[in-house]
Amino acid sequence: MKILRDASTPDDPEKLVDELLQRPLFAHLSTVHEEGPRESPVWFLWENKEIWILGNTRTNSFSARIESEPRCALGIVDFNPATGLVQHAGIRGWGSLLAHDRERVFRLFCKYMGAPEHWDSRFTKVLGDPAWVLVRISPETVVVRDQSYDRI
Repeated sequence: MKILRDASTPDDPEKLVDELLQRPLFAHLSTVHEEGPRESPVWFLWENKEIWILGNTRTNSFSARIESEPRCALGIVDFNPATGLVQHAGIRGWGSLLAHDRERVFRLFCKYMGAPEHWDSRFTKVLGDPAWVLVRISPETVVVRDQSYDRI
């Protein structure tokens, strides 16, 4: 993973990438389609310097697009106007489909919903269902910025 740098790159960009991607934020997954680009808001898990997204081979068209054209991009933003927090990452890389991994899906759901006793039953039904696959995004390049500001 190569971090692209410019004047607004923080001093420790890898630390900001790791901190930002651990938060329960939405990523916007951009994929290639013959009729033009497509965008899907998704939950994600950041592990071992890779992004993991849950997709359904029956209902999520982004899984099929990744399978036919693995080039993709992600945009992730954490913005809080009350505090002036503005941090974002742009990731470009390659996607691949992997079989359902119950433990990884469990960790992804815990990131967004906390302990399983708080989950809606729709999510517990996903665990172990082979129609739900993992999309692994291997970052080639990352742009990360902290453009936070002081509130006056």
